[in-house]
Amino acid sequence: MKNKRRDGTRVKGLDGYHNILPYIMPKRTEAEVSITEQFDVTDLMAYMKERNEKEGTKLKIFHAICTAVARTIYHRPRLNWFISGRFFYERKDITMSFVVKQQFSDDGEETLMFMKVKPEMTFDSVSKLILGDVHKVRKEKSNDLDKLMNFVGSLPRPFLEIFFFVLRRLEYHGVMPKGLTAGDPNYSTVLLSNLGSIQSESCYHHLNNYGTCSFMITIGVVHKEQKHMPDGSLQQRDVVNCTFTLDERLSDGFYNAKSLKIVKYLLEHPQLLEEEIRQPVPVEL
Repeated sequence: MKNKRRDGTRVKGLDGYHNILPYIMPKRTEAEVSITEQFDVTDLMAYMKERNEKEGTKLKIFHAICTAVARTIYHRPRLNWFISGRFFYERKDITMSFVVKQQFSDDGEETLMFMKVKPEMTFDSVSKLILGDVHKVRKEKSNDLDKLMNFVGSLPRPFLEIFFFVLRRLEYHGVMPKGLTAGDPNYSTVLLSNLGSIQSESCYHHLNNYGTCSFMITIGVVHKEQKHMPDGSLQQRDVVNCTFTLDERLSDGFYNAKSLKIVKYLLEHPQLLEEEIRQPVPVEL
């Protein structure tokens, strides 16, 4: 059995409990944990508005959350682990994926996007990367992954059964061809769904047993709520709800709760998003 993967490094030295977890719960969907967290983005919204008006940037709440999550993953490496073939792996890159709707209509087609985040990136560079990719895919109406899925999806059912059986065996042994995983959200660190862009609230979203993605986030619409402030006053604040779904075999609730503190701190202190992703975050864990 081949233990060396192209996209991940084998995690060794785990305790017995973690080593047997993939046998107790072999499927990712059997090990899901989910939590909805509310973030105060009042200062972030003001920060983005000022910069967009003065500097001509096009910063959006989705870009900010992507940046905060990417920086958290960089400093909390277990969020970038996955299980395949009953073994634990640490992904070599931080990759994020999301869905782009060609048109905001019932019949508007969806395209899956995939991007690699580099340690030196900042809020601005993440924003520009997302905007560039979205503009490109909407202009071209599709990408290479769409073309591949259209071809595979046109095959007769018996061929699809055989095709995906072979893919699962290749994945189990860590030898899935790069051409079948490059740009596939099922092989990203985290898949984000920006439901706020369609004026919807965040919701639970399942993980997938296919591929290696073990982290899912849905983002709701920014809305106003009355909040009690530290000084005892009651203020109307801009807030957004995000629902996180993770594979509990990789990290426990204690680890995940501490990780969420980083996301929260970054979104509530937007100036820190100007720093590179690899910069430590000054939050007490």
